[in-house]
Amino acid sequence: MNQMTPPPKLEIIPSSAPFSEAQRSWLNGFFAGLLSTDGPAPLSAEQGAAVLQGPTGDGDDGEAPWHDQTMPIADRMKLAEGRPLRRRMMAAMAQQDCGQCGYNCNDYSDAIAGKSEARLNLCVPGGKETARMLKTLNEELEKAPAASAGAAVAPVAAPAVAAELGRSRDNPVPAIFVSRRLLNKAGSEKETWHIDFDLGGCGLDYVVGDSFGIFASNDQGHVDQIIALLGASHTTEVRGKTLRDVLRDDVSLAPAPDTLFELTSFITGGAQREKARALGRGEDPDGDAATLDVMAALQKFSGVRPHPEAFIEALEPLQPRLYSISSSHNATPGKLSLTVDCVRYVVGKRKRLGLASIFLAERVNPGDQVKVYVQKAHGFALPQDPATPIIMIGPGTGIAPFRAFLHDRRATGATGRNWLFFGHQRSSCDFFYADELNAMKTSGLLTRMSLAWSRDGDKKFYVQDRMREVGRELWTWLAEGAHVYICGDAKRMAKDVERALVDIVAHFGARSTDEAVAFVAELKKKGRFQQDVY
Repeated sequence: MNQMTPPPKLEIIPSSAPFSEAQRSWLNGFFAGLLSTDGPAPLSAEQGAAVLQGPTGDGDDGEAPWHDQTMPIADRMKLAEGRPLRRRMMAAMAQQDCGQCGYNCNDYSDAIAGKSEARLNLCVPGGKETARMLKTLNEELEKAPAASAGAAVAPVAAPAVAAELGRSRDNPVPAIFVSRRLLNKAGSEKETWHIDFDLGGCGLDYVVGDSFGIFASNDQGHVDQIIALLGASHTTEVRGKTLRDVLRDDVSLAPAPDTLFELTSFITGGAQREKARALGRGEDPDGDAATLDVMAALQKFSGVRPHPEAFIEALEPLQPRLYSISSSHNATPGKLSLTVDCVRYVVGKRKRLGLASIFLAERVNPGDQVKVYVQKAHGFALPQDPATPIIMIGPGTGIAPFRAFLHDRRATGATGRNWLFFGHQRSSCDFFYADELNAMKTSGLLTRMSLAWSRDGDKKFYVQDRMREVGRELWTWLAEGAHVYICGDAKRMAKDVERALVDIVAHFGARSTDEAVAFVAELKKKGRFQQDVY
């Protein structure tokens, strides 16, 4: 029996045109309706305008394809070309929605574009490249009419006005540092600490999935070396405090900001001046720009000694650091735990140290008060239904929120099954919380535990490799409604794990690669695939 062949779909607007799929579909339908002699009438001009303008009314479709923390900034900015200025500002950010800025990425960009937020340097993960791009875009904002900036968007309140203490970076409270214990055993190449805080005195609580903000101070020895390079006295008064106190507590001594090089260019000359100018523009005349923290910048221009007051003005404010909480308030009220990797590395002959990690590992003592706050999670939380199964993938310190999840599920009597994927370098010395996790496995709280050790065999073996090995069972859990969580490195691990998940869906779910990608995307939209990455 012959079947009638449907008329070909009229594609008047090419797929390369700068429209979303919904916009392109409407335009094709509109023009097809004009050219057709019969069939349903196209949408009205008002209906079409609503589709084209999207939810914001400024020509933006509301989608954010650049919202991918694994994507380089150049690629994100390319995707945002032609969008309103506020959307390009969002693309300039690190796309982690980590909350260190006090916003999520979309709200931070809206606040800058709406001129309720003047600070352009709050995106800690984005670093200098984000700050530079935001500065450039903000200059464009100052020159542009409000409409082209997308400023018609409802104003976003700056987080500084948040009334509740301890719930924002702008309203920290003092918590008591209780203790630390090393999680690695002899033979490890890593240094990871379990950190405990007492929240009883400050009255803070939290839910699993939230993060903890720490206001660390700079190392005193490092501060004194910088004062010596300035040829200044540590008692010099700056901002109503001593120079030593300001350098220790108020300003960042990490990557040297462009403003420091600009200052240097004003007080030197010749080739040194040109180098400083180039560095201030984001260029790299000597191939060492990426290694220049504040001390290294002073050493590079060793003959230049800015006045302490001007020097401090050229530095960035000291930013808090966020850590995933590795405890449950339901299980241990008034107590909060972190799982912290120490950052130590060498550039040239000089040792570099992480700010907050070394502060917590060495410089703070039991009983000391530390300024802290709880950062509410953006889309990283346990399922509302406690019977929902969960799959947790967290190598290294990525175990932190999943330790919290498990303690919380036990404390609340949640009946859902729990599957943990954990990995690190060596099973003998890098199996964090091994006794706890094995006890949870024995008790039945931890339904499955899949481990991967990258340095135990001849070939490196990671959590994504273990996922592929047990792909059939993992697919079964997904088909039964399990939620998937990833915590850890954004640029490598998270991307590799997501690729493994797509492969598993394609193979065991009998889907094409495109269909598997769409399936995983749908998991994200429904909140069944959540990430806490950094």
